[in-house]
Amino acid sequence: MSYQLLTSNDPTAVSNSVTNFPASTSSSMDLVTNGSVDFRGRVANKRITGGWKASPFIIANEAAERLSAFTVSASLVLYLTKEMKESLPDAATHVSDWVGATYLLMLLGAFLADAYLGRYLTVLLSSAVYLVGMIMLTISASVNSLRPPTCTENSNCKSATPGQSAFLYSALALVALGTGGVKPNVPSFGADQHDENDEKELSYKYTFFNFFFLSIKVGALLGLTVMVYIEQEKGYAWGFGLPTVIMFASVVILAAGFPRYRYKKPMGSVFTRFIQVVFVSVRNHFKGVQVSPEVKLYEVATEESDIVGARKLSHTPQYRFLDKAAVMEDPELTDVNDRWKLSTVTQVEELKTFLRVFPVWASTIALSLSLAQQSTFFLAQSKILDRHLGPNFLIPPGSMQVFAVVNAFITVPIYERLVVPFIQKKTNHHRGLTSLQRMGFGLFISIFALAVAAVVEHMRRTHSNPSKLSVFWLVPQFFILGGAESFTYVGQLEFFYDEATDGMKSVCGALFLSEIGIGSWVNSALVKIIERATGTGEGGWLRDDLNESKLDYYYSIMAGISFINLFVYLWVSRRYKGRHQG
Repeated sequence: MSYQLLTSNDPTAVSNSVTNFPASTSSSMDLVTNGSVDFRGRVANKRITGGWKASPFIIANEAAERLSAFTVSASLVLYLTKEMKESLPDAATHVSDWVGATYLLMLLGAFLADAYLGRYLTVLLSSAVYLVGMIMLTISASVNSLRPPTCTENSNCKSATPGQSAFLYSALALVALGTGGVKPNVPSFGADQHDENDEKELSYKYTFFNFFFLSIKVGALLGLTVMVYIEQEKGYAWGFGLPTVIMFASVVILAAGFPRYRYKKPMGSVFTRFIQVVFVSVRNHFKGVQVSPEVKLYEVATEESDIVGARKLSHTPQYRFLDKAAVMEDPELTDVNDRWKLSTVTQVEELKTFLRVFPVWASTIALSLSLAQQSTFFLAQSKILDRHLGPNFLIPPGSMQVFAVVNAFITVPIYERLVVPFIQKKTNHHRGLTSLQRMGFGLFISIFALAVAAVVEHMRRTHSNPSKLSVFWLVPQFFILGGAESFTYVGQLEFFYDEATDGMKSVCGALFLSEIGIGSWVNSALVKIIERATGTGEGGWLRDDLNESKLDYYYSIMAGISFINLFVYLWVSRRYKGRHQG
């Protein structure tokens, strides 16, 4: 079904949709065609900006920032229980809540970048907030008066005072706020360095996504081994202080690439545009406006859309109710630029795109619920097993997550070098598997990670001397879950960036990252529900002492949730039709 477009020759509309860039002496073949500009505001030149001239700065920045983040997240449960004297269930809940807030704040950071500040400036300002939070966290670990007094395990330990807790959680709040501005915008900023209309640069973009994911894992590898070991040997002041210095270095690295980057100008509030489309659609519906192939839908007559810096979008047949917003109901309407009275096809399609990707996003949240275990109960298990490696070396509990990281270093290169070329011949798809198929495979693997975790925990709990069991029994659950993340995360990066319109790249990136936060909050809620259902005394599933808990039951429930979620995802993905298929 096709619709006719009613274009406008209104001179105001034209002037509002044309971006006046300074003249460039470069050949037109050297200029990007995706609306990116250089730091002087001129159309970006491919020979001196973007691509792999800019990407190394972004990848190095991400590795440094993630090293800081993983060091903190790997240590936080132990810091809260050992230094702040919180119970294990409370500490696990607080960490899950903090992670949840961190990732949901990414929606705010993405909104500010797309609407007002631009991605680069948002990342720089957010990094400054992040750095202040890390400094406060280091002070909390360094100053004795900001923590409860030390005590032996057999004594009645004093809990943290309200002031001590307030200082610590203020630091964590700033870290969360800073991460919310950094994390969703860095991958989109990196993808902006590659012109999608250039086939060579388009292929480099997908390579960038894989290297970007590996940079996260490099940061994680160093954070979970070197940094956590230093923390174990030197204390939390060193453990938090070194990542603070490295976080400062990440800002310097990002700033160093300033002349080489390509920039996208802010395009206004996408959420305001969404509200305008809904408002006009509903108003026109009650006025009796109908849509049919004969009805003309409004679009500006310029080459670009009237969203500054955004390309026009083609009409798609889904969600036809929203098309009513682009019907010029009043033929005498003169103010065609008032978007509270008339929307363009591009504006309508922007909202349609968001509505299409939303079910895909919702049906992958179960993986985030599984990943939340790595920094909570997986970590608690690591602490009580035999962590000796030889007679003199004791493995830090937080370092066990390195086995999830190792999986990425094995999986991604093998997939790129061996699997993709082979599958390309079978599927005729340039990426071998589509991003949706890659995400589905990751969700499938995650079921086995939780099932293995349940089996291992049951074996540990029923063992005659569980403290003598090696911590390496936990390697399979970390390793398999790392594989699930490798497939799903990169698939999500590709899917949400490719499907996002020009005006909502960061918002879509934040959308998929926010599910990690929601997964953490769901994990907290599930812990509370199970505590209330089974109690915290004898017979309770989740108690302060894991030897008296039934954590294997909890893992079994989560494996069941992941199994059901896989079928929901398959149902959603099979019915998905993207804007490029419209």
